[in-house]
Amino acid sequence: MEEKIKVAILFGGRSTEHEISILSAQNVYKSLDTEKYEAILIGIDKNGKWHYNADSINLLHSSDPRSISIESVSHPVLFSQNNEEKKIISLDTHETISRIDVIFPVLHGTFGEDGSVQGLAKLANIPCVGCGILGSAVGMDKDMMKRVLRDAGIAVADWETVKYSSEGADYNAISSKLGHELFIKPANLGSSVGVSFSKNKNEFFEGLNNALLYDHKVIIEEKISGRELECAVLGNENPEASIPGEVIPTKDFYSYESKYLDEKGAVLKIPAELTEKEIKAIQDLAVDVYSLLECAGMARVDMFMTDQGKLIINEINTIPGFTNISMYPKLWEFSGLSQENLISELIRLAIDRHEKQNMLKLS
Repeated sequence: MEEKIKVAILFGGRSTEHEISILSAQNVYKSLDTEKYEAILIGIDKNGKWHYNADSINLLHSSDPRSISIESVSHPVLFSQNNEEKKIISLDTHETISRIDVIFPVLHGTFGEDGSVQGLAKLANIPCVGCGILGSAVGMDKDMMKRVLRDAGIAVADWETVKYSSEGADYNAISSKLGHELFIKPANLGSSVGVSFSKNKNEFFEGLNNALLYDHKVIIEEKISGRELECAVLGNENPEASIPGEVIPTKDFYSYESKYLDEKGAVLKIPAELTEKEIKAIQDLAVDVYSLLECAGMARVDMFMTDQGKLIINEINTIPGFTNISMYPKLWEFSGLSQENLISELIRLAIDRHEKQNMLKLS
């Protein structure tokens, strides 16, 4: 009997998106094909310590996305970065707990989606699901993402960047360029954490100072009037796009509360009501963005479609949400790929990319 591939599912982490990561990982774990794969569950607490979860992801406050936490944080482990060791080691006994064949990071935001874990996997010479270091880092930093796409001729919402302090921000200059209705976002976070919408000077500085609590770089964006569309992309050298879906917020924007706390915060339509021509244009643009940003494995590309039919990129998520109501798995499910098959394909893509990378000469 062929030995199962051991998949290290990493979840939790130091990011402000810790709680959503746990919910996503729980769904990935449940969707794993146990005939092919054995899950090695590693929960990372908010202090950055790694813990081995032997049997399952046990949760505290599982019904509350604001306070959900990992119950089992009593078995600290060390991940070996040494090439070819491919194992986790107990900090209590110093014995090897398990080898690792593939890393599946379900770590939204910083210290996971930004290239950090991808770099660790590369040092350890272990396949890692999703984008590599470059795609992860550029996709995470909204300012850098916009620069790359703009220079490639792809439309993005116009923006200004503020760093370190709100003291140098010139509201009059920014609002004269971008308008008085502005979105204020930490450059390196997701799940709408730290994001606000301002309509005047007081709200602008209140939102800017709040965003600077989460990141030293903040982007100020113009408001784009249009439909909010999302498209899932899957693949390495020849990526494919799912059918598009649509987010219809019932409030000013698709906030953290709308996504995870308020069941009436938004309507998700899968598929979005679009013509065949519009669907193809959205899919083609999603794949173009994915390729330009050096993505691999998976990503979700979010965009606006104006009343005139113009498509404007909002952002890309290289480790998109994987909860049972998240758009990425739902879009692929509607496109004919079950969650179990989606997880299997992501693991296959990671192994394939790793094998090709290891064929390159090092000396």
